[in-house]
Amino acid sequence: MKRVIIVHGYTGYPDKNWFPWLKSELEKLGVKVYVPAMPNTDAPQLIEWLPYLQQEVGLPTTETYLVGHSLGCPTILRYLESLTENEQVGGALLVAGFAEPLPNLPELNSFTENYWSDEKVKAHTKQLAIINSDDDPAVPLINGEHVRDRFDAELILVQNAGHINEKSGYFQVPFVLDKLKRMMSI
Repeated sequence: MKRVIIVHGYTGYPDKNWFPWLKSELEKLGVKVYVPAMPNTDAPQLIEWLPYLQQEVGLPTTETYLVGHSLGCPTILRYLESLTENEQVGGALLVAGFAEPLPNLPELNSFTENYWSDEKVKAHTKQLAIINSDDDPAVPLINGEHVRDRFDAELILVQNAGHINEKSGYFQVPFVLDKLKRMMSI
């Protein structure tokens, strides 16, 4: 059975933004969906988020798909990097994603500092795509371009979408659902 884990971002929670809508739409298609409440969301640290996500995912399979928003994106990349040699997920979709420190948000640096094994990230997912906006005030487009280049990801550009969250008017994200459906072949 296909399953999707949606990882929210900094100060986020499962019922915020477009997560409830995406969960509902995927469940209508027979997909099992989890939206874990990540720990300590107002002062997040990778040392807490990574083991929590590992626990929430359990045993990853090629029927497992990960969707992240903002800080959920480097969390997913670190998760992929942590998988053992024979573990792989079906795909990862990063929305407003980044994989390097953001100068305007140094409190999130624990997720992106230090060495990355880009090859491990790539080896543990069959598909990797990133959706970024050209006018995101928190995550500039250049960050999405860097993810594309580093991890051989498909970059989908959305015009004038801000941070692709409720503050930018996004309670539904058909373009995320469409890409995810294509990834899952449903």
